[in-house]
Amino acid sequence: MRRTLELDGIRILAEEPDGWDGRLSIILAHGAGQNMDSPFMTFFHEGMAHLGHLSVKFNFPYMEAGRRAPDPQKKMRAVYAGVVQLVAEQFESRSILVGGKSMGGRVSSYIAAATPEIHGLVFLGYPLHPPGRTDKLRDEHLYGLEKPMLFISGTKDALARRELLEGVIERIGIRANLEWIDGGDHSFRVRKSDDVGRHAALAAIARWTEQF
Repeated sequence: MRRTLELDGIRILAEEPDGWDGRLSIILAHGAGQNMDSPFMTFFHEGMAHLGHLSVKFNFPYMEAGRRAPDPQKKMRAVYAGVVQLVAEQFESRSILVGGKSMGGRVSSYIAAATPEIHGLVFLGYPLHPPGRTDKLRDEHLYGLEKPMLFISGTKDALARRELLEGVIERIGIRANLEWIDGGDHSFRVRKSDDVGRHAALAAIARWTEQF
């Protein structure tokens, strides 16, 4: 069953599988350049529902308004936290996971520590650094997160050099799991194909979510 919710003018789509047992909800946010209806987001939104979980996606305000420049981080974090609270109130699932593609996952990582409703994080291509700027790592806040994290990254991702991301995972320790999409780029494309990398990523999420 599909439900459309609204929060301060923001559309939120929730896909509740038939016979959902209330165990797990997952909220995924889009990346900087594509909205929640992109093929990438649609694949994972529908895929999580097919796995039997309540699947939620939404647009940040700039996307909802048709603008190209992302909102300030403070605003996006407030919106994401509001979506989490609304999902918690509306569906009362036992565990809520958050994350998303690139920027969306990064935003979720900034609110997770102060949001007790969040039980874990899924990063679909964590943007560890800007392209070509490996000296500008976005990692310090991750080490203080006392929640399970799943990082899925392509081995050819220009925003997460392999040895750097592996170093971050090692420093985080047992709370972090890392799954590589061999030959995948920032959107998990392998040899111009979306399907191989995306299906591998969905399978990794299915395995990881068994712990909740």
